[in-house]
Amino acid sequence: MLDIGSIIKLQRTKRNMTQEELSAGIVSLSYLSKIENQKAKANPEIIQSLCNRLDIELVETPDIQLEEKCKQWYDILYDRFDKEEMIAKFEELQEVMNRSINDQTIMFEIHQIRYYVVLRDLKRALHKMNELHEMADAFNATHKYYWNKFKGNYYSFKEKFQQSLHCYQQAEKAIQLADINESEVADLHYAISIEYCELSNGLETINYANKAMVVFQQEYNFVRCAQCHILLGISYQRIKMNELALTNYNQALYLGKLSNNKEVIQLAYLNLGMFYFSIGDSKQSIENYLIALNTTDTDYKIKLEVITSLIKNFYQNKEYEQTKKYLQLGREALHLAQDEEYYKFYHYTLQVYTHLLNGELNKLTIVLEDVFLPYLKQKKFYQYLIFYATLVASHFEKIGKYKKSTQYYKLANSVMINY
Repeated sequence: MLDIGSIIKLQRTKRNMTQEELSAGIVSLSYLSKIENQKAKANPEIIQSLCNRLDIELVETPDIQLEEKCKQWYDILYDRFDKEEMIAKFEELQEVMNRSINDQTIMFEIHQIRYYVVLRDLKRALHKMNELHEMADAFNATHKYYWNKFKGNYYSFKEKFQQSLHCYQQAEKAIQLADINESEVADLHYAISIEYCELSNGLETINYANKAMVVFQQEYNFVRCAQCHILLGISYQRIKMNELALTNYNQALYLGKLSNNKEVIQLAYLNLGMFYFSIGDSKQSIENYLIALNTTDTDYKIKLEVITSLIKNFYQNKEYEQTKKYLQLGREALHLAQDEEYYKFYHYTLQVYTHLLNGELNKLTIVLEDVFLPYLKQKKFYQYLIFYATLVASHFEKIGKYKKSTQYYKLANSVMINY
């Protein structure tokens, strides 16, 4: 078990108890501080007295039943599982865990980061990370693995992909000494592949997606295989290996239908739409986007991505009434996602096309130069930075604003060369 002093500190801060309140009549304030910061090892009598004051039981014998209940909860901390069941199991366990210090204490605390991320309560996830930060150096290899992995999950949802990747790489370093199975390693490799994809590192995306898929294929896990095929499709598309990209997207779609997984089916159609848009086949692009949009239970982020993709298509085809229709649909969908991390991206995207459609050049320039392009640079969304700089450069060129046009073409070229 982790040094007991760290856990006592954690339980004290959870109860909003000061060191003075906990130490009074038991040990000196300075000695408690040393115990909590692992600079002194207290005798069992002092530890028991501190636990009594905290109103918690020190359980040194493993509780098999509790361990199994914790494991069941850990196993359902994924988006695909029922959130109500997840919350109910957490509340049941929390009641037990708050009354004792046992061999599951630290693992339960670390998994709360993942729990809050899955519930999209990122403030509580960050609070839990801060709460555990000081004791992290004393974690064993398994604890370090999950600590870094779940921090990676948090930063990924915050769209801080470089930080997320760093955390995942730290988790990967802990694998050799950690008590984890092959499926868990494959899940980490898949997560690493996603971050490399977000950072436009195609070779590493392919490398880690293939590593993960080897295990998923052995387990006949069609959904996870489909997710890997989508990442492979994106990576091959970016390096213009179009046949391989299309093969992977179609394989993802086939596996999504085989397993009746609506999210995978939506993502496959979305990416097929993007693929056909990239090769200039507007008809097939729109057909795939519409199927993705009309799939029931669409995730809001996927829905917004589909809508903005349709806007791009219709605007490029000069179908301005359809562009206007989907701009309105986009605003309605965006209204329901105001608290999400991705809100700004789609808000700025809709603003750009609104101003383009209305010929509002001054407003367009303000949105681009003051907020959208700096936002894309800050987030390192380089493929979008190139796309929107080129789009607007082309627009200014058409209306004879050659100086502005050149400025944006130069920006797009600079990003392509450097990134």
